[in-house]
Amino acid sequence: MGEQRSTARSDGGAEGRGATNISDAVVSKIAGVAAQEVEKVQMGGGTAAAVGGFLTSVTGAVTGGNPTGGGASLTSGVSVEVGQEEAAVDLTVAVEYGVPIPQTTQAIRDNVINRVESLTGLRVTEVNITVSDVQFPEERPQLGRQQEVERQAQEQERRPQGPAPRT
Repeated sequence: MGEQRSTARSDGGAEGRGATNISDAVVSKIAGVAAQEVEKVQMGGGTAAAVGGFLTSVTGAVTGGNPTGGGASLTSGVSVEVGQEEAAVDLTVAVEYGVPIPQTTQAIRDNVINRVESLTGLRVTEVNITVSDVQFPEERPQLGRQQEVERQAQEQERRPQGPAPRT
């Protein structure tokens, strides 16, 4: 990962005037975001991903980093192979209990293909999806706590960083 490859696509008439390099990390982020746009899907697999996201949000709040999780959380459960004109994507996801897995994975596949192709100009040859976990309602409170910590950290970032008021 982290490699850069040239696309053979033309850039709005710039043919022959240079190459466009799109790193594997960029395609991974686009694919990860696109997969998470599908409702009731979580990247990387259920509880482990929820705990990982919670820890990322806490460490981000403590260190002053981005509490919504930078690049790492966007690419959790995503692996890509990028060529000069094509890309292949492998995803590992968890789905909420009760959703039809075939329809949900097809929605993920369609959205990933659409986003990657439209944003990069690469042709997506395949999107392989592994459903590694099913989330149950009792696992949802953990995600609610994660979202609350993220919200609090965002509020702290918005506050002025001046000296503490005297009491």
